[in-house]
Amino acid sequence: MKLNLYLVKSALVGALGGLLFGMVTTVIAGTTGAITSAFALTPVRLGITVSIALWGTVIGALTAGILGERLGGRGALRIIAALYLISALGCAVAWSWPSLLIFPLIGGLVIGGWSVLGPAYIAELAPPKWRGRLVGLFQINVVVGILLAYLSNFLLAKLPLGNALWHWQLGIAALPALFFLLMLFTIPRSSRWLITQNRTEEAHQVLEMIGSPKSDADLREVIGSIHLDRQQSHEPLFSTRYLLPIFLAVTLGMFNQLSGINAILYYINDIFLAAGFSRLSSDGQAVIIGATNLFATLIAMSLIDKLGRKTLLLAGSVGMVICLAGVARLFPPISIHQPCSGS
Repeated sequence: MKLNLYLVKSALVGALGGLLFGMVTTVIAGTTGAITSAFALTPVRLGITVSIALWGTVIGALTAGILGERLGGRGALRIIAALYLISALGCAVAWSWPSLLIFPLIGGLVIGGWSVLGPAYIAELAPPKWRGRLVGLFQINVVVGILLAYLSNFLLAKLPLGNALWHWQLGIAALPALFFLLMLFTIPRSSRWLITQNRTEEAHQVLEMIGSPKSDADLREVIGSIHLDRQQSHEPLFSTRYLLPIFLAVTLGMFNQLSGINAILYYINDIFLAAGFSRLSSDGQAVIIGATNLFATLIAMSLIDKLGRKTLLLAGSVGMVICLAGVARLFPPISIHQPCSGS
């Protein structure tokens, strides 16, 4: 089966939640100094403010499946995009520290949900031959979102916005959120979800729209896989036979996040300020880091089938240890914890 333009567009829209994920979690890096001054934040309160969206992603990821099962991936993503738009606009007009926590928390909740429902929607829509590569678009969009967050901070910092700068930096994500919300009205429901709702004819039409050359056979295959899943749903997940795979999957995800790179991404501007760069220059350095992150991700995606995931994970772990040790050696602890001034 060849890639169909309608399929590609639908997969891209589903994956663009990754872009919002990258933006909402890192855009605050360029505003830490300004919001510290605006709300007289202590280091502890600043840490809570920076991390509040991530706490929301945990809750959103754990609960998104319920919404997806009831409304389908497309319907759930529309609600999520609308809530993200509200979150971005709320961050832009935040008037107090509690409001600066509530709106990013909402953003984190919906982004956590999108991180589950977006890839799931793509996986349900895409044929097996292209499923892995299309689902991989989500991760690519995460690093693109990080780069866009840094780039928007840098470009906005060059404008004469004064004390309103951080409002614009946090609210700029409303533009892609609105675009994605509109685009969600141009993609179909997944054939798999339609079949679970006994809407088989609509499911068949979706398969034809995405260019399936054997839509009848593919429809029977999806129906068969759903029946098989329902038969296996009564098998306990936390049994001895699944203990090792679950342990490896969970710990791999945990150590990926606990590696230390998040601290670099979320405090990158403060790190460069501590190194002696100006506020504007630190914003520019952050753009370089974001571009490097994107470049490395694209290289990894191109090599994953040749070298294998294990080789890339081992190489990445060694590189991370070396780089983080270098950062820790260059900066004394007091430089990291002191709030940095700046607009």
